[in-house]
Amino acid sequence: MKVLVVGANGQIGKHLVTFIQDTDGMEARAMIRNPEQASFFENASAETTVVDLEDDVDAIAKAAEGVDAVVFTAGSGPHTGKDKTILIDLDGAVKTIEAAKQAGVKRFVMVSSFDTRRAAIQAASSSFSPYVVAKHYADEWLRDTDLDYTIVHPGSLRNDEGTGQVTVSQDMDLDIAEVPREDIARVIVAVLEQESTIGKEFQVVKGTQPVEEAVRSL
Repeated sequence: MKVLVVGANGQIGKHLVTFIQDTDGMEARAMIRNPEQASFFENASAETTVVDLEDDVDAIAKAAEGVDAVVFTAGSGPHTGKDKTILIDLDGAVKTIEAAKQAGVKRFVMVSSFDTRRAAIQAASSSFSPYVVAKHYADEWLRDTDLDYTIVHPGSLRNDEGTGQVTVSQDMDLDIAEVPREDIARVIVAVLEQESTIGKEFQVVKGTQPVEEAVRSL
């Protein structure tokens, strides 16, 4: 399985490319926006493609040609303005979905926010609500396609070393809690390996169940 990782130079993305490269039967194509970012992925023997998420759908679709799955891990980050939130977390996600369709790629994994339901938007702070809104509509767009999607809703992301253990819930009833980005990357690999996750979405936080076992339980 060849996987296009969108947002590969992000903190989840780098872990994900590394894990994919270490998984039998998988290989990563890292989508980066700057050629100077390529060395990390070349050292991991991963293919790279240089595309900016603010480019058009055709450019992203070209990056997706010949892959079996697309994973959207990109994010505007906490230090950008609302404009970048719209351009990356909403428009970039929607363009990537449309690009996957254009390239004939059925499998799509979205890394979303912990809770993107309407109540979460209403409860969010003024600084955080644009991000939740962007993720809400990107998720909605994906659900309305015929892609074989999975939506992952991670808890509060941290750069702690992963434990390989998580708690997951399809009922979206978990309390917000921390989760290492490294473990989210492990979850994504397990999702790609499990066809039973197609058409599902779930929350994930740090826990006590091994990642593969937790994903199989979905």
